[in-house]
Amino acid sequence: MADLPDLGRGCPQLWDAGLPQERTKPGGGAVSDIAVRVDHVTKSFRMYHERNQSLKSAIMRGRTSVHEDFLALDDVSFDVPAGSTFGLIGSNGSGKSTLLKCLANIYYPNKGAITHFGKIAAMLEVGSGFHAELSGRDNVFLNGSILGMSRKDVTRKFDEIIDFSGVEQFIDQPVKNYSSGMYVRLGFAIAINVDPDILVVDEVLAVGDAEFQEKCFQKFRDFKAAGKTVILVSHSMPTVQAMCDQTAWLDHGVLKAAGPAKSTIKAYLKSLNVEPD
Repeated sequence: MADLPDLGRGCPQLWDAGLPQERTKPGGGAVSDIAVRVDHVTKSFRMYHERNQSLKSAIMRGRTSVHEDFLALDDVSFDVPAGSTFGLIGSNGSGKSTLLKCLANIYYPNKGAITHFGKIAAMLEVGSGFHAELSGRDNVFLNGSILGMSRKDVTRKFDEIIDFSGVEQFIDQPVKNYSSGMYVRLGFAIAINVDPDILVVDEVLAVGDAEFQEKCFQKFRDFKAAGKTVILVSHSMPTVQAMCDQTAWLDHGVLKAAGPAKSTIKAYLKSLNVEPD
């Protein structure tokens, strides 16, 4: 790591963090070279020491609530280059999923800011955005609407969504009867057909079988070829090495390194006393 300049807080910088540069997109017009900018983001959660404790119950008992703040992300800054497949790596509890939810606007930072240069779609949890009692068909329209698609758009892409998901035989069954793999396949098929500029994906793809994972990875490659950006979390270093050209390594909420995947993964594995393949 001696060749990586130290930026303070133990974070070596592996690419230029200057202001986004503009490039020309097909048909004219300018587009940023940055897909997402994470700027000094801090996120904490209030942890109560008693069950079912609330401010109201504490006042009723005549004493203040007992809690502490858990710091999930601590002053994190990096840029996600447009057109990259960008991985978030780190051990359990490092803050990867929290950061991903901040990127998807599910959580909001206590401090700092996240800027998106394009339309974003997220696939974060099995069944997120689905109504268990509704059929797969109804959930396609519901989830598509949540992700910003019009009913006309969903109708136009419906066959493509169902074909990619592979759940056509069960599309009129309530999704509460679906397996976790079916949930993931249908949810991912909807998200990619929103035609986002930025796709955010959590570890949920680990639920799918090998054939479906390869379909997803091919879709990521198609996204990259079209100049779109994929941000994903994975504990599988072979997957990250194969799919990602850029990565950010988090450790207990602190950014340790960010930049080219090979260098960042090497530094992460070295911290675990693991030799890279």
